[in-house]
Amino acid sequence: MSPPVPHVYSGGFDRTLDEKNRITIPSLWRWPHSDTDSFLAMPHPDGYIAVLPPVRLAALLADISHKKVSDSEAQAVQARIFSKALSFTFDKQGRFGLTNELRAYAGIEVKGDVKLMGMGDTFNILTPVRWTELERKTEGEHYGEMMRRIGL
Repeated sequence: MSPPVPHVYSGGFDRTLDEKNRITIPSLWRWPHSDTDSFLAMPHPDGYIAVLPPVRLAALLADISHKKVSDSEAQAVQARIFSKALSFTFDKQGRFGLTNELRAYAGIEVKGDVKLMGMGDTFNILTPVRWTELERKTEGEHYGEMMRRIGL
């Protein structure tokens, strides 16, 4: 028997934050999850919000559990991630609220437009401008070169 195929976060979705800084997760992405599953929204070093679904969050926590308490660099990164991150579940409409800190970190305005972009086993929340910048990096021949360089 082959192992089950993991859920895939693919495609891109345009959203607008509501007056409570909430975003609706696309139904395609939330159907395998219950409203009690924990996700983690965290600042990505490239200036957007990375969202780890339950499976990836469990893997991150497992990786972190193997870091030595005496490893000051590992502890600093861990503190940076979790002090800024938001652990969340979504409501029955598939919404969750961003903190003002995460929203500001990613350059998302109050009631602003965002793009939710699938990343396979995770998804990201970006401003339309940030998404355009990332797309430019993979235009034309750069895309093939980048795929070869990373071994895909």
